[in-house]
Amino acid sequence: MQPKKTYPGIHNDAYGGMTPTGNIIRDAWVFGIIPEEETCEGWLPGGVEDLYDKVSEAWAPYGHLASRLPPELRERHQRIYEAAIARARALGWEPALDDED
Repeated sequence: MQPKKTYPGIHNDAYGGMTPTGNIIRDAWVFGIIPEEETCEGWLPGGVEDLYDKVSEAWAPYGHLASRLPPELRERHQRIYEAAIARARALGWEPALDDED
């Protein structure tokens, strides 16, 4: 029997979590669903899926747009994402300009 695949944690994920799962975790931090110290390292896929559902529900009142967040959440979102982008770029990440890269 193969061991269950677990998530490596946002800081061990590609370019410091510049992945869909990393976005879920950062958004969960924004909304206070999990503490910012929680990296989700060792989580099973079902745990990440449950987190996604909670994050999606938290975004719903704002149309899933950061520009519609109230000031406190918008500021937290900006702080978290700016730090993530800076870390990812330091690790060599370059955002794709189109889908063909």
